[in-house]
Amino acid sequence: MPSETPSRKKGLAGGEVANAAEFVQYQDDSVVSREILRKPAGTVTIFAFDAGQGLSEHTAPFDALVQVLEGEAEILIAGKPRRLGPGDLILLPAQQPHAVKAPRPFKMMLTMIRS
Repeated sequence: MPSETPSRKKGLAGGEVANAAEFVQYQDDSVVSREILRKPAGTVTIFAFDAGQGLSEHTAPFDALVQVLEGEAEILIAGKPRRLGPGDLILLPAQQPHAVKAPRPFKMMLTMIRS
């Protein structure tokens, strides 16, 4: 069954079929994000990073799961770099410093679990 292009509304409707990478488009020299689900238990956000962009080192109070949708990412956790490609997953543990770098354009889905 072909996927449908997501509408411009903020989130994803129940039962709607969508391609996650199509929720955000690359923008020159930018990081673009779009939240597609927000619940008390957590959020799901899609990001698009242009080459050379990233998120500086920071910590978060909750675990977060990153899935690379396309391209290649470098994720640092407690100073240790990891290279991820399409389909790869990595858990960003709560309270551990982490950063995201884009050696080339990439898109990722971030699932934040608040518990």
